[in-house]
Amino acid sequence: MQEAVKRNIFIRRKFVIKAVIFDMDGLLIDSETLTYQVYKKLLKKYGDIEFSLDDYVQNYCGKTAIGNMTTLAEKYALPFTPEEGLEIYRDMEKDYVEAGIELKDGAEELLDFLKLYQYKTALATSSMKDRALKILCQHNLQEFFDVFVFGNEVKEGKPHPEMFLAAAKRLGKKPGDCLVLEDSEAGIQAAAFAGIPVICIPDMKQPQKKYEETAVCLLESLRDVISYLKNQEK
Repeated sequence: MQEAVKRNIFIRRKFVIKAVIFDMDGLLIDSETLTYQVYKKLLKKYGDIEFSLDDYVQNYCGKTAIGNMTTLAEKYALPFTPEEGLEIYRDMEKDYVEAGIELKDGAEELLDFLKLYQYKTALATSSMKDRALKILCQHNLQEFFDVFVFGNEVKEGKPHPEMFLAAAKRLGKKPGDCLVLEDSEAGIQAAAFAGIPVICIPDMKQPQKKYEETAVCLLESLRDVISYLKNQEK
């Protein structure tokens, strides 16, 4: 991937970046493995279903919890509605969250850099407010963000652009003056629909070529975003 990273950085156009918008799950925190474990536990308990990591990565990774629960409830004829399943999922997840979720590589370095150079920052996450703030507070990260957009504050989830447009509005910036950092195909789409340049830092799933080409570039870690931003300033 490193060669592709370098190629994309230097051949794509430069633009003025005044604010950076972060996704959270799979981008800022290492939560996708946790999410898989919760789905696996839920399906085993309520349907005696074996749920493989490959199935999760290919069909559920990076998508909204309610969307995934709708798919799972229908596919496996689970004994609850998607909304009820989501509540069960959240109850099961609590112990994992309480135990702590690790940050992704380079997260603290990038946030320190953005604060030092006075970039405006936003967190735009499909996660509910209480969950997101609990995770941020575990790592003392809430102070690094100027604004927040949580999943319970928007009507439409990704790939709809509502979340990123709301983040840009709260930042007081035009969409084109922002940069989105995402790990998922749905997030790349949402940023593109919002008219916001997006960098993809893949987590468990490499994006399909059509999504990869939509992104400004693919990078290996959040730490690499620092080099990208420095290059934009040259």
